[in-house]
Amino acid sequence: MKDYVDWQRKRRLNLRDVLDAIFYIVRTGTQWRNLPRQMFPDWQAVYYYFDKWKKNGAIKRMNAAFNRLERQLKDRKAAPTLALADSQSIKLAPMIYEHRGIDGNKKVNGRKRHILVDVTGRIYGTHIHAANLHDSPQGVHLLEDAALDLEQLQTIMADKTYQGTFAKAVTQLELKFEVPDRPEGTKGFVVEAKRWVVERTFAWLNFYRRCVIDYEHTPQSAALFLIFANLSMVIEQFES
Repeated sequence: MKDYVDWQRKRRLNLRDVLDAIFYIVRTGTQWRNLPRQMFPDWQAVYYYFDKWKKNGAIKRMNAAFNRLERQLKDRKAAPTLALADSQSIKLAPMIYEHRGIDGNKKVNGRKRHILVDVTGRIYGTHIHAANLHDSPQGVHLLEDAALDLEQLQTIMADKTYQGTFAKAVTQLELKFEVPDRPEGTKGFVVEAKRWVVERTFAWLNFYRRCVIDYEHTPQSAALFLIFANLSMVIEQFES
């Protein structure tokens, strides 16, 4: 019997270089084709791994692992017991028609992105859809996206727009759904207890130009860039 021969081609790229290239795109907002060739691998190779990791969930698992590690380094339990959900409507780049809609309240023509974060502001779940769809039924996908990362979860806090379908799905998972108290008679922006954390995470995303406007043809790619932005923030904490 002939000796077993590994028929798979050996990888010639350093995956850290590939990750650095994607972090560069997230931070600067540059196009795939404009990746500096003197600094990073060929853009087609980088995009190949981006697409591969998007489909097999590798980056989501990495993100969950880094989130746990950061919490432990901050003397917290590895898995959060409280999560906070919120949405944000953002503009969609021109000439992209997939999953586009108009948010009548915010007057935004584009998409709406939901995130689920812990009390440190780290992202555990994402969901992106056309901006004209309602928060509550679409927010249910957050629970599906983050199910493996939140095994110790007890409570999810969100605003009133998540009441209804989302709140019912939370209770079906035997979790507690909370809406923060808002002083009577107040109008406009009010800092709500604990929920300001998720608003801060949206503010952090403004430092990542690829996430300021949705440039992606698919919501899945846009959601993965949010995870890469979160990973970049966590890694920067380790390196500082």
